Amino acid sequence: MMNINSIATRLWELDESKIAKCNSAHKICLNCKICHIKTGEIKFHIPSNGKNIAKFIDHTLLNSDAKAADIIKICHEARKYNFASVCLNPYYVKLAKKEMNQKTVCSVVGFPLGANSVHIKIEECKKALKDGATEIDMVQNIGELKVGGYNFVLTEIETIAEICHENDSILKVIIETCLLSKEEKIIACLIAKKAGADFVKTSTGFSQSGATTEDVKLMKSVVGDFVGVKASGGIRDFQKAQDMISAGANRIGASSSLKIIGEK
Repeated sequence: MMNINSIATRLWELDESKIAKCNSAHKICLNCKICHIKTGEIKFHIPSNGKNIAKFIDHTLLNSDAKAADIIKICHEARKYNFASVCLNPYYVKLAKKEMNQKTVCSVVGFPLGANSVHIKIEECKKALKDGATEIDMVQNIGELKVGGYNFVLTEIETIAEICHENDSILKVIIETCLLSKEEKIIACLIAKKAGADFVKTSTGFSQSGATTEDVKLMKSVVGDFVGVKASGGIRDFQKAQDMISAGANRIGASSSLKIIGEK
């Protein structure tokens, strides 16, 4: 198995006498922008049926041809079945906030490629939060990560995380696992964690493939007990969703939510 600890110490000068207390494979404290230990462990139970699993699911509609009527429909479903949130494009956040009746609205930033300028991501995030989102799923700059632009990726995530936290909102960082090597997945998770992200997320669902249990296990081992893992992309039935949670996912992103909970 790849030595996650050695990757972390290669990325940053860390005090090797300072041991991490978050049950993560990097072992040495990363001096994260936010120490999530203070907020408490993200606890969850493996669901035994569709009703139990609903609270893990971000009920998702990110299609480019989605209409207002479609958004109203998924908001109604999210309220009825008690999904964790609705996840949708920024254009529809205001509408969703109105329809969700105080329940959680999640929106996306830099979606689906992650290749926007930092300025655009900042403004997109601010607008989504102003319109009523309280969770943001941001795509990291994948190209910069792959060429070793780690400081750029770190700073970008830190900036968006700070904006989210100033607004009492959650940041999930999409690393797009299908485009990364195993080492790059580890590095992406380490950077997101150090930058203050609340979750790391496997996939946009718009690239070559989606979540796998192997990736979820790896990501969970890197971020430890106090940063969440969201599995997304290709999760279309109860068994696969349950497998992702068993592997360490704290949240599921799915457009097949009704099928997963047995209502379709």
